[in-house]
Amino acid sequence: MSDSEKINLMNLDQKAMEGLVQGLGAKPFHGRNLFKWIHRHGVIDFDAMTDISKSLREQLAQLTEIRAPEVVFDQPSLDGTHKWVMQLECGNRVETVFIPETGRGTLCVSSQVGCSLNCSFCSTAQQGFNRNLSVAEIIGQVWVAARRMRKPVTNVVLMGMGEPLANFDAVVSAMSIMQNDLAYMLSKYRVTISTSGIVPALRRLREVSNATLAVSLHAPDNELRDQLVPINRKYPLEQLIPACRDFIQGDKRRKVTWEYVMLDGVNDSDHQAKQLVKLLEGTPSKVNLIPFNPFPGTSYRTSSPERILAFRDRLMRAGIMTMTRKTRGEDIDAACGQLVGRVQDRSRRELPLSNLFAKG
Repeated sequence: MSDSEKINLMNLDQKAMEGLVQGLGAKPFHGRNLFKWIHRHGVIDFDAMTDISKSLREQLAQLTEIRAPEVVFDQPSLDGTHKWVMQLECGNRVETVFIPETGRGTLCVSSQVGCSLNCSFCSTAQQGFNRNLSVAEIIGQVWVAARRMRKPVTNVVLMGMGEPLANFDAVVSAMSIMQNDLAYMLSKYRVTISTSGIVPALRRLREVSNATLAVSLHAPDNELRDQLVPINRKYPLEQLIPACRDFIQGDKRRKVTWEYVMLDGVNDSDHQAKQLVKLLEGTPSKVNLIPFNPFPGTSYRTSSPERILAFRDRLMRAGIMTMTRKTRGEDIDAACGQLVGRVQDRSRRELPLSNLFAKG
């Protein structure tokens, strides 16, 4: 069997791996062992999996492979942030960022090559959309980081390239592996999925996943959000806010994290802070204010530190937990909104909004 015909075990969650080995005549616990070897221990050599029978190992070597994305660029930042450019089998590239902090290590993972949502302040959106990542390509980023970093991956945020909810099935499957006790053992509070607001997918996600929710908000009203986050024209705030509120219902520990990039003279006035307070009323919330990271060709500018502070203070006085995100990895283009990767298909074709979420 050629390598291209082999099953990549990185694409399988625990249940699927148990089913695979059962199909080869083995017991389900061999599938659990195999799953643990790959994800907990980072082992890809079947011969090293000593608690799996030799005959099963030989079958696995013949029929399957364990392949993660290939790291083609590895760059540390002066502040300790680490960025990898990973090449996929098709030649496309995506970017993954590891952010070390005291007591934790956060990995920012990509879910698509490029992005179709065309948010006007995001450099990733400027390259257009090429394709969704597979489960192996998503969880493979976690696998690579866990192998390469001395600090453990304690938190994963799906905030890299792409809109995670536009790649629903692969993202949900990858998150289940992240949270599996035989793999990366991340709790529901340590896996965060970020969305610009595909409401039907968000409602479906509530039924199948218990991850933490972050929403790219960036504006307190529909008129401005239509400009900054065009998906808002399809799913306006009147639909998005209730869906987010429903997502966290029943868990008193959970809040919706609202991502709000600070754009000078665009969305940072005292009046807009007051509008934001009113918009979030009744929704357990945390707001992350993100200083804008300029990129070539953009007309936006970063709000001044004084303006960001005034905006934050107004929200906090209203009782909304608010933080200003510290810019990390800016010297290696690893800061929020700077990931661009490389799209092999130069046509930069875009996915129609009607195709973003076929189910539901």
